[in-house]
Amino acid sequence: MQLPVAEGVSQMPADYGTWLLHIKQLVAQERVRMVMSANAALVLLYWDIGRAILNKQEAQGWGTRVIDRLSHDLKQAFPQMSGFSPRNLKYMRSFASAWPERAIVQRTVAQLPWRSNLILLEKLDTPEQRLWYAEKAIAQGMSKDVLALQIESQWHARQGSASHNFAVALPPAESDMAAQAFKDPYLFDFLGTAPLRREAELEQKLVDHIQHFLLELGQGFAFVGKQVHLELGGRDFYLDLLFYHLHLRCYVVVELKAGEFEPSHVSQLNIYLKAVDDLLRHQDDKPTIGLLLVKNKNKTLVEYALSGHTKPMGVANWMQQLQQALPDEFKTSLPTVEEIESELQIDFGSGDGHDN
Repeated sequence: MQLPVAEGVSQMPADYGTWLLHIKQLVAQERVRMVMSANAALVLLYWDIGRAILNKQEAQGWGTRVIDRLSHDLKQAFPQMSGFSPRNLKYMRSFASAWPERAIVQRTVAQLPWRSNLILLEKLDTPEQRLWYAEKAIAQGMSKDVLALQIESQWHARQGSASHNFAVALPPAESDMAAQAFKDPYLFDFLGTAPLRREAELEQKLVDHIQHFLLELGQGFAFVGKQVHLELGGRDFYLDLLFYHLHLRCYVVVELKAGEFEPSHVSQLNIYLKAVDDLLRHQDDKPTIGLLLVKNKNKTLVEYALSGHTKPMGVANWMQQLQQALPDEFKTSLPTVEEIESELQIDFGSGDGHDN
C-alpha cells in the first residue's frame, strides 16, 4: 500500500503557515494540561493511599509488616505501574500525615511533581514552611533541584530582610511588594570560595554566572546590562548592573561593593536613581529602585544613611557560602513537558522509580 505524499508548503494556501502555528499551539497547550492533570491525579492517589495506611495504623495498630505486604500485593495487582515499593508507601504515609486536609493537597502540592513533594517532606519540619515553599515553587515553576537549593539557603528567612526606606519612598502596596522582592543576605556560593576584593571582579563574575545570579535575585528580575552609561552634567557615570522587575514594573539599579557599607554609597545610588528616572524610565514605569549589595553593613548606620532620602533604596549583605554545586542541567523556569512526562513515566512504567 502506497502512502500519500504530502505536498510541499509552497503548494499550500497563503495563510497555511499562520493556521499551522495556531494548531501547534492548541496541541502544545492541551498536552501541558493533560500532563499536569496526570501529575495531580498521581499525587492525590498517593495521598489517598497514605491516608488509608494511616487510618488503619491509628485505628487498629497495624505495623510496618502490613506495608511490606501491601507493596507486594499492589505490585501483583498492577504490574504495569510502579511507585509501590515499601519505601514509597512509607513516603505516602508521611505525605498524608504532613498534609491532613485533602483539599489543601488538591489546591497546592498536587500541582508539584512527587519528587518535589518528597523534598518538602525531607528538608522541612513545619507545615507553615512546607506550605510557604510549596506556593513559591508553584508560582515560580521550580524544578526539584532548585527547590532543594532554595530550602538549604534558608530562603524563607532571608526574603524581605533587606534594610530599606520603601515605607516612606513608595505607596503602601508598592512598598510591601518591593520589600518582599529583596532579601538579606544574598548568597553567591556559585562564585566559589576565592575572595573577591574588587567590585569589577565581583561584577564580572556575577555576569558570567547570570543564570545563577537571577535565580538568587528571585522571580521577576530581567537583566538589562552592566556598566550602563549615563551622562549627567557633562560627566560620565556607569551603573554596575541594571535590571527591570517585571512584577514591580520598574528599573532596579544594583550597585556592588566589595567592602564595608559607607553612607556615601547611598548618596551615589540616589543620584543614579534620579538619573534613571529622568533618562530611561517610561511614563508607565514605577519609580526606579536601588539595591546596594555590600560585604558587611552596620544596620543602624544604614538606617541613618537612608533616612531623608525619597528615592526607594535597599541595602543588603552579599556572601560566598559554598553549599552544594548547582546541577548543570537545572532550570529556573517551569519544568518542560518532557521532564514532567519523564517523571510520570517512571511512576507508571515498568520499573519502580523510588526503590533506590
